[in-house]
Amino acid sequence: MPPRRVDNDLPKAKVTSSSLKHTFRIFRYSGSHRWKFYVGLVFLLLTGGSALAFPWFFGKLVNCIAEKDAAMANTIGLTLVCILILQSFFSFFRLSLFVNFTENTLANIRISLYNRLIRLPMVFFSQTRVGELNSRISADITQIQDTLATTIAEFLRQFILIIGSVILLVILNPRLTLMMLCIVPVVAVAAVIFARFIRKYAKKAQDAVADSQVIVEETLQGISIVKAFANEAYEAARYAGKIREIVRIAIKGGQYRGYFASFIIFCLFGSVVAVVWYGVILSISGDGGVGDLVTFVLYSSYLGVAFGGIAELYAQIQKAIGATERVFELLEETPEESSVAEGIRIRGDVTFENVRFHYPSRPEMEVLAGVAFDARFGQKIALVGPSGAGKSTISSLLLRFYDVTGGTIRIDGKDIRDYSLEDLRGNMSIVPQDVILFGGSIRENIAYGKPGASDEDIIAAAKKANAYSFIESFPEKLDTLVGERGVKLSGGQRQRIAIARAILKDPAILILDEATSSLDSESEKLVQEALETLMEGRTSLIIAHRLSTIRTADQILVLDKGTIVEQGTHSELMTIENGLYQNLSKLQFAEF
Repeated sequence: MPPRRVDNDLPKAKVTSSSLKHTFRIFRYSGSHRWKFYVGLVFLLLTGGSALAFPWFFGKLVNCIAEKDAAMANTIGLTLVCILILQSFFSFFRLSLFVNFTENTLANIRISLYNRLIRLPMVFFSQTRVGELNSRISADITQIQDTLATTIAEFLRQFILIIGSVILLVILNPRLTLMMLCIVPVVAVAAVIFARFIRKYAKKAQDAVADSQVIVEETLQGISIVKAFANEAYEAARYAGKIREIVRIAIKGGQYRGYFASFIIFCLFGSVVAVVWYGVILSISGDGGVGDLVTFVLYSSYLGVAFGGIAELYAQIQKAIGATERVFELLEETPEESSVAEGIRIRGDVTFENVRFHYPSRPEMEVLAGVAFDARFGQKIALVGPSGAGKSTISSLLLRFYDVTGGTIRIDGKDIRDYSLEDLRGNMSIVPQDVILFGGSIRENIAYGKPGASDEDIIAAAKKANAYSFIESFPEKLDTLVGERGVKLSGGQRQRIAIARAILKDPAILILDEATSSLDSESEKLVQEALETLMEGRTSLIIAHRLSTIRTADQILVLDKGTIVEQGTHSELMTIENGLYQNLSKLQFAEF
């Protein structure tokens, strides 16, 4: 199964009962803040009501000119001021309550989503691109945030304005309302459709810009490769081609924006002129006063703006529903089993009994085909063999990143599936070939093996790992920042930090996954000394590329095509004529 690609476009979803049910699940995460949403709805209704009252009284104020009633004008003017004050008051609390509700709810969703993600099994991450997943989560949460904070409220407000405006327009002048409804909404809807067409071109331009940024990112991340192959001209041409594509799309989009501006000027404003003209004719004939016409124009403006905006708001809500469904898809992913940790201390006897395994994404390819061996407490067991033989898979199964598809793995005579994951992994530690350090300090990275460890314990672990001397050479010592993924440290320094981390954890079972294969001779010597210290008094599983590092292993398992083809000590395996281990050893020593 290929990695699942997470689409970069914000998802849309048809509003169905099922999708709405999904969306309403957001309220489960609001906790004690749910009341803020409901009170915000009350203020929303009050905001809409006060907005509808304003044109009505404004028209009455204009009519005072014809009636020459200054007292009435003063009263209505004061009423309008009160309406504006109330509308400001209602709008403030509406926005504040919706934002407060949204931020607290999304904080709970973010926490739940992160907690779920870090508890998902390795098979999920092997089929999902983490970078795209991170981008998807960010975009989805932002879409939900915008919708909950403003879009829903604005959609309801526009809906209130449409209904209220139509009712009040009919009351004011049915004939003029009929003409207005034949023109303004149609033009407004046409403008929305036209605008959406233009946005497609804007989206194409954004996608092209994003593609150009990918070129920049890839080139700069792999700048050493670009220069090594003298491909600067090739990359410059590739980037220039993408930029020219952006220009072409942007110019085309600009032309359509010009058509849209012409449409707005002529059609939309022309429809307003037509309504006003017809209203003036009716007023001249005695059907209403100037104030009524002003009121009518204001309500017509409300209606036109609301019709034009509500379609876009509805589209935004559709996107938010799609984003919500995608977030809940992640929240509904099945996490690793969460049995309660018992604080068990494992001795370290490991037994593989006819273990078979294939990765879920490649069921047709069996990676391990009946692997069986024993590793007793304190033993050093080395795994060697060609690439793809299944060495690293054995360590993944031991850590229960995946479960076996056949056979059994036992630790201290007990099926590893009977241990809680926390107990199982809490008694193991791994030093990989490609050490990943977190972007904090050296102290934080070593203490990751035992959160809350004292400085004395951290320093003791660093000394045992041959790391303390280079740590002391830094001005900030343990507080030295290692940079992203430990980029500020050398490969040997990163390895020794990882060993110190493992020493601090004090595991019963240690996994060394080609821990020295990428180091120079001097660094390898220091790291190998640290590893010897680390392996004392615990069961060690050593995945080795350099055979010189495993000569003292208690037992060497030679794997090929998912099976153990040879087994014994270094001296025993070297006596097997034309054996795989002997051939691998001769090839390596022939290189020097």
